Amino acid sequence: MDILGRALLDYQNGRYTEDITTISSLEENGILPLPYLFRSYDEMPKLEQQALELCKGRILDVGCGSGSHALYLQERGFTVTALDHSKGAIEVCQQRGLQSTIQTDFLSYSNETFDTLLLLMNGVGLAGSLQALPEFLAHCKTLLRPNGQLLLDSSNILYMFDKDDDGGYWIPGDVTYYGEVRFQMEYRGKKGPVFDWLYLDYETLAGYAEANNFTCQLISEGDHYDYLARLGVT
Repeated sequence: MDILGRALLDYQNGRYTEDITTISSLEENGILPLPYLFRSYDEMPKLEQQALELCKGRILDVGCGSGSHALYLQERGFTVTALDHSKGAIEVCQQRGLQSTIQTDFLSYSNETFDTLLLLMNGVGLAGSLQALPEFLAHCKTLLRPNGQLLLDSSNILYMFDKDDDGGYWIPGDVTYYGEVRFQMEYRGKKGPVFDWLYLDYETLAGYAEANNFTCQLISEGDHYDYLARLGVT
């Protein structure tokens, strides 16, 4: 069930009455406000604004959602393609005027190459797990042109875990890495499938980037354990 797509279509077409509920393995249920997914450039966090300003050449917006990032880039004259697994999300992108869209799973896409891969709103989470991260990065590399770049933001979510008396953190024993989270979305009484999602601290990202022949640069840090990084092809 395309929970995200249904919610985005409702908002786009004037049927907004409620937000998406997120159910995770980390905490109590959260809320994903639909208006936030349609934000303008001026309403975006500073890290997202910085990422958009660093884009170059031909761009693939991975996990584009409603297309807000891609629309900004298109309006600035870039050649940008918006990709999302959600059929509803792509319909919304088309309704909003995006000229190039693709509805598919990112790891299944291999048709073109780009100068910039844009993975915002923790797009690296699509890797799902730390174990799957090398394969994810390898796939990204196949889509990048020489001197291409991968721009992503993520968060170090260690702060969400309780501390032990000795200053360490209490991490559940059933996860390999504390940034591995399971999510489910609920909207208008319907629940979507459970999916794996990955949050990466910067040091772990940098280590995996180097091991998989990427350069890695910390561009900026946010106010709440989040950061923007740029990976380059070596």
